[in-house]
This record gives sequence, structure tokens and C-alpha cells, in this order.
Amino acid sequence: MSKIYYLMGKSSTGKDTIYKELRKRMPQLKNVTIYTTRPRREGEKEGEEYFFTDETELEKFKTEGRLIEERAYNTVYGIWHYFTADDGQFNFEQKNQDYLMIGTLESYEKLKTYFGNEKVVPLYIEVEDGERLTRALAREKTQKEPKYAEMCRRFLADSKDFSEENLAHAGITERYENTDLEDILEKICKKILKKQSQL
Repeated sequence: MSKIYYLMGKSSTGKDTIYKELRKRMPQLKNVTIYTTRPRREGEKEGEEYFFTDETELEKFKTEGRLIEERAYNTVYGIWHYFTADDGQFNFEQKNQDYLMIGTLESYEKLKTYFGNEKVVPLYIEVEDGERLTRALAREKTQKEPKYAEMCRRFLADSKDFSEENLAHAGITERYENTDLEDILEKICKKILKKQSQL
């Protein structure tokens, strides 16, 4: 049975870096790109981190019944939408085709509801909060127009979104501490290979 390996964690836990490295090391995992209406950040490419779109396309997916999951965040710059669409990226009829995704705990739960618990495998990344804040600030300083207020909003929102209660409710029992990139990549690759060998 095909699986979706779902990478998630609070902001500035290194998810994007881990995701990119997993794509290099495990090319057999098909990348699934989600959509967002937020502005593109410096260095981001269309179709890589996200499909950058607008609310008109979001409404089109809704009308056509092809919206799998959607999240809306009321940021200091307005409402930003993130969503996954049934746009041809998933094909569970294709034998031995596994997928790699990145997102939030909320989107993980919605994918489980849509596809079934057995098809979605969580990969939860953790970093100590002080270190996360340091990383977030360093990243924001590299932007042409740093959005420090939005960075702070996201940092605080993560405490609620990824609370221990919410993690327990989602059935998250295994965690990967990102203190050493090579170590965490090795552990995640072993987990995926073990799952694949059991199919």
C-alpha cells in the first residue's frame, strides 16, 4: 500500500532543509507540492516550496470538489491560505509509489481523514524553543523586507498548534530531535526504508 510520509513541526525546526535533503536521498518518494496565497519569500521558487496562487484558484478547487485540506492564517499582512488539492499529484493505484509532504499538524490530520489513517505516516521534528527563536530571527534578517511581527506571531501560534494535547490527539508518539542534520536524516531514512520493507 502506498504511503504519504508527512514531515511537520514548529516553525524554524529545519523542516524545509530536512525535506530538501530527503528528496535528494530518497528520490523514489514523489514530491507533493501544496498551494499558498502568501507572498513568495526571497529565494523561493514556484512549484518547489509551494505553488503560489490566489483566492480565485482556491475557490475554483472548492467549487470543483477537489480541495483536500485548507488552512487560513490571519497574519499581520492579511489572511494567508495554505491548501492541498486533488490536482493529479496523488495516484494510489500506482503500485509502490510513496509520497513525501511537508505541512502542519492540522493538515496532517485532514489528510488522514481524507485518505485514511493507514496511508499517512507522521515525521514530527522538534527543536528546543530558544534555539528555534534564534534560527527564526537569523532567517528573517536575510529577507529584503523582514517581517518580524509575523515571525513572532508564528512562533507564539506554534505553542498552541503543536501543544502536547494536540500531538497526543493526533497520535504523534515518535519524535525526531533536530540537533544534528546528518543524524536526523539517517534516522528518518531508516524509518521509511523499514516501512517500505514491510509492504
